[in-house]
Amino acid sequence: QVQLVESGGGLVQAGGSLRLSCAASGRIFTDYAMGWFRQAPGKERELVAHMTWSGGSTYYAASVKGRFTISGDNMRSTVYLQMNSLKSEDTAIYYCAASPIPGNWASSWTYWGQGTQVTVSS
Repeated sequence: QVQLVESGGGLVQAGGSLRLSCAASGRIFTDYAMGWFRQAPGKERELVAHMTWSGGSTYYAASVKGRFTISGDNMRSTVYLQMNSLKSEDTAIYYCAASPIPGNWASSWTYWGQGTQVTVSS
């Protein structure tokens, strides 16, 4: 089992920045890929970014590429999502996830946090 707890969400004006954190515990979480998803009202949960601890490879959805950065600190057992140049369409609940193999679909990810709300006002 891997336990994930997100924090750092909130209300921010368009153009602003937020940094989300995901604290991981449980099994050797560095064996897992880590990802951030988001879900806006009435929409499906979508992948934002994911990373692997070994090799440090990353992936970003086209909608966030160049604005968001995923990173990890294995000493602190924490994954971050730095979000810059936020837009109103970034408003959603953001979820941290872990999976043995990263995928673009939420159904392929094994462990989930409870989510943190991000609201961007225009």
